[in-house]
Amino acid sequence: MEFDVAVLGGGPAGYTAAIRAAQLGARVACIEKESELGGTCVRVGCIPTKAWVQTAHALHAAREIDPKLGVIVADPRLDFAQANEWKAGVVKQMTGGVASLFKANGVTALEGVGTFENANTIVFEQGDLAVTFEQGIIATGSYPILPPIPGIESPRCVDSTGLLAQTEVPERLVVLGGGIIGCEFASIFERFGTEVTIVEMLDSLIPQEDADATSELRKAFARRGIVVHLGKQCTQVDDTGSGLVVHFGEGETVECDLMLVSVGRAPLVEGVGLEAAGVDFDPKAGIRTDGRRRTSVPHLYAAGDVAGYWQLAHTSFREGEVAAENATGHEVEVGDPAVPRPIYTDPEIAGVGLTEAQAREQHGDGVAVGRFPWVANARAVMSGEANGWVKTIHETTYGELLGVVIVGPHATDLIEAAVVALDAESTVETIADGMAAHPTLGEGLKIAGQVALERAIDLPPRRRA
Repeated sequence: MEFDVAVLGGGPAGYTAAIRAAQLGARVACIEKESELGGTCVRVGCIPTKAWVQTAHALHAAREIDPKLGVIVADPRLDFAQANEWKAGVVKQMTGGVASLFKANGVTALEGVGTFENANTIVFEQGDLAVTFEQGIIATGSYPILPPIPGIESPRCVDSTGLLAQTEVPERLVVLGGGIIGCEFASIFERFGTEVTIVEMLDSLIPQEDADATSELRKAFARRGIVVHLGKQCTQVDDTGSGLVVHFGEGETVECDLMLVSVGRAPLVEGVGLEAAGVDFDPKAGIRTDGRRRTSVPHLYAAGDVAGYWQLAHTSFREGEVAAENATGHEVEVGDPAVPRPIYTDPEIAGVGLTEAQAREQHGDGVAVGRFPWVANARAVMSGEANGWVKTIHETTYGELLGVVIVGPHATDLIEAAVVALDAESTVETIADGMAAHPTLGEGLKIAGQVALERAIDLPPRRRA
């Protein structure tokens, strides 16, 4: 079978690349090893996880928020089988949506394990089919890392895919790794009634995020009874036959029924024939590409997790578009876009641009921040969710906005305004002077900017030292 463009992988980068190349007139094949399109994100990652997030939030609302608003719900409880049915239904709708988009755009979907035979041919594991192409896009994604810890091969130690496949809620869950994935699942399962313990080898939860935000998360987890052990490494896991004993730190242990192993993901570069295609790659960093996502082979591109820049679905979407446009004769670069960092814990966290620490490292004392608490926002108060804040970060020479961090209700939705502001190279004055509808959570960004400029209307003036 001959095509103009062949895409290896049907996840966010792959299916986006396939559709965009078809839009530009190419004959496109997308090769995906699973029976459903969408990749890890849609099948066993972002989408099913966030479906559980909605279930967890609904439980929390019924138990703690609705009574404040005058709505009485008798004995709200989790129906886990129904929650799983809902999750599966959402996944089916989204994977089916990708298949429909392929059909509408004339993309040929081929199911099977494909590997490069050479730089212009992909063969299938079954040996009954070969695809030849002029331009290729590699979008094989990533896989969960399994650390070399004695006993971690126990079937009670699962990755995120294994946890999403559970049919019963564990009474006790240990989360190994306090990154984004670990914290999201810890937040979900505590709402489901599980006793949750996090073991993290570094000294902070989600260490790449703004320190104020992760501090808020740590305090919220403490209030909810989620036990967090920081700066402690897991050394051994014992399977007792009915549960696990997890060893960590200096002789400490915790018992659990299940352990989530979420210590990171690595690019999927092995077993796809990159050597045969002549593509340079690093097992840890991924495929080496330039700003156009071109690899060491001029007609081969890579996008998404396997390209090693970010491990986010939304960056994969953009990388897939860029790779497809270059593969069809255009000249486009990814550039340096403002990349949102959504974290679906409770409270939600979202950031874009520099954290405060990064800003001070780059600009020294020429940095100012403004922080507006949700407790002073009418919409947050009337919703019953007023914990958290919005923080703006700007440099003081020209007032350029450097970053925004949000903690609290709908943070992952609200951050998009800040993404647009950073991409537009806005100043903090632009943020502070813009008109925000009232009463909305959207006012938080504006007022945080006013706080940074020391002219907030909705807060008392700062006390001077």
